[in-house]
Amino acid sequence: MAVRFDYSRGGWHVSLRRINLTGPTLLAVLLAAAHAWAQYPGQVAKSDKDTPEMRAIAVVEWTGDADKPKNSRIVPVTVLDQGELQDGGIYLARPEPLALASEVEYELEQNGKPTGLFVVQHAGQEQGSWVGYGSWKALPKPRTGPSQEDLARLHIDDDVQSDLPVLHRKHHADDAPASGTGKGGGSGSGGTASSGQAPATDPDRPTLHKKSPSDSGSDTGTTSSSPAADPDRPTLHKKTTSDDSASAPASDPDRPVLKKKKAQPASDNDIGHVDSLPGVTDPDRPRLKRGKSSGNNLEVLPRLLGLPPDMHQVVAVSDAKSTPVHPWTYSWANPDDENRMKSALEDIARDALGLNPPAPAPAPAPTPTPKKTAIHRNAKPAPPPPPPPPAPLLDEKFRVFELAYGSGATLVLSAHTGGQEAPEKFVTLVAQPDLYGNVLVLLKSVTDAAHLDEKPRMSLVDAVDAMADNRGELLFELRGATQRQFALYRVLRGQAEKLFVSGGGDFGAE
Repeated sequence: MAVRFDYSRGGWHVSLRRINLTGPTLLAVLLAAAHAWAQYPGQVAKSDKDTPEMRAIAVVEWTGDADKPKNSRIVPVTVLDQGELQDGGIYLARPEPLALASEVEYELEQNGKPTGLFVVQHAGQEQGSWVGYGSWKALPKPRTGPSQEDLARLHIDDDVQSDLPVLHRKHHADDAPASGTGKGGGSGSGGTASSGQAPATDPDRPTLHKKSPSDSGSDTGTTSSSPAADPDRPTLHKKTTSDDSASAPASDPDRPVLKKKKAQPASDNDIGHVDSLPGVTDPDRPRLKRGKSSGNNLEVLPRLLGLPPDMHQVVAVSDAKSTPVHPWTYSWANPDDENRMKSALEDIARDALGLNPPAPAPAPAPTPTPKKTAIHRNAKPAPPPPPPPPAPLLDEKFRVFELAYGSGATLVLSAHTGGQEAPEKFVTLVAQPDLYGNVLVLLKSVTDAAHLDEKPRMSLVDAVDAMADNRGELLFELRGATQRQFALYRVLRGQAEKLFVSGGGDFGAE
């Protein structure tokens, strides 16, 4: 019994066969097989065709109106390459990141629906982070086919005479008859008209004739048989030279004449004179002029600096291939459920911010009183005072998403307090309804203005399909006192899992 290694398309296989080999021969076979095994790497795994290509996620920030922003910029968040999320701010930076390369086009999305385009033109660094600047563009208009009215107009019925004019080709005497049919309706090639005569030509139609050599008989003394020339027919003459200018007809005084412009002397206002170079009129010499310099016709794009209070944000996606539109809007079966869920989340947010009043102290034990008379027994007790109105939540934002087809609702609420007497507090809640219709909080972030660098404030930007798997993730901005990051969260199976944080480091860690 001996060991044999067989090679096939799938690699090397081991089989047992009865081969009579001696000891040295068997050792040589094993060494050769081991050497071949070391050289052959095995079957090379091919990438799956369903593996998504590069997909960049960014955030476009601007001030002013969305149709005509004053200042804008684009901040890269992440780049999906071979199924892995990379930091968009440093991925393939040569020197600018790949996500901010020139002429990269991003599609702006609001709740999963495209709203416009942003084309990157150049990039730069602001406070140590890469940002891009570019121009806004509108979405291309979809191609629309002909309407039903246009199709009805194009329909032609042979049995009904139409009032629309019809263009026919005019037949001439020298035209060959159509092949296959004659004018009288007979078949056969080369058929002629039944009348045997060509139709009469139009007397007013102009005719082009080729000039024959006999037309020059007037110059050589020969007789010409051509008809007399029309006196009203225009004739082209060759321009005469200066030698026979005397015999040329006089030119029209009203005819415009093109003349070469004479060189003008340089003006004192356009050129600076130098004593050692008087009277310089070199046309290529640069001149100093007052006014706005044209430069190299560089377009200065409006830049957004800092974090102004009126700044708006929108998700931007750049993909190598187009994907179907997937809106993230959730449709409630009962509109009252949305109001009930929102009220429950607001109560949880007030408790986290310390806005709800403390629970009332227990009432003291009643003291013995003298025996009541009939008048006291008939008296009604005073009604309890009405509860105070709930404390207001400033800058409250409440949104509901359906992050996958057929999934439940995902609720996101964020708000903060005033901060006049105490430090300003911020709260962000991510929740889902449970099986009994109650609110189940999956993520709660509470911080104040004094500890933003330790625990940043979470602000929802929007939902976006970052993994290109037709499922939405929640994109948050983590803003501290001196820095900020962006984080992606996936809500799945009753949990909110952090997928990615831009910039790295411990900032923004829970």
